[in-house]
Amino acid sequence: EVQLVESGGGLVQAGGSLRLSCAASGFTFDDYAIGWFRQAPGKEREGVSCISDGNTYYTDSVKGRFAISSDNAKNTVYLQMNSLKPEDTAVYYCAAGGLVYSTCYYDYWGQGTQVTVSS
Repeated sequence: EVQLVESGGGLVQAGGSLRLSCAASGFTFDDYAIGWFRQAPGKEREGVSCISDGNTYYTDSVKGRFAISSDNAKNTVYLQMNSLKPEDTAVYYCAAGGLVYSTCYYDYWGQGTQVTVSS
């Protein structure tokens, strides 16, 4: 059974930092692109970042502020989020899937973790 378990969300002031973690199990970690998408109330789902074969991808709004990394020995992916802004407030989901033309798509995702950035 595929499982993706997120942790590390919370409440932070604007300009602060959080690190999200995603522990994956039930599939061959190296065979998938792993990433994060977010969804804020009343807004569409937005891809944030993903990592595939060591290559990283970011949506424009987080470039230079967020960094994705993976520890393949632990089947864990991290999202370091710095210089957080109120508009980063959303539920963040860890997801696994593939990569097509530098865009990640997802077949599986976790339950999500809330990130709230206060102004």
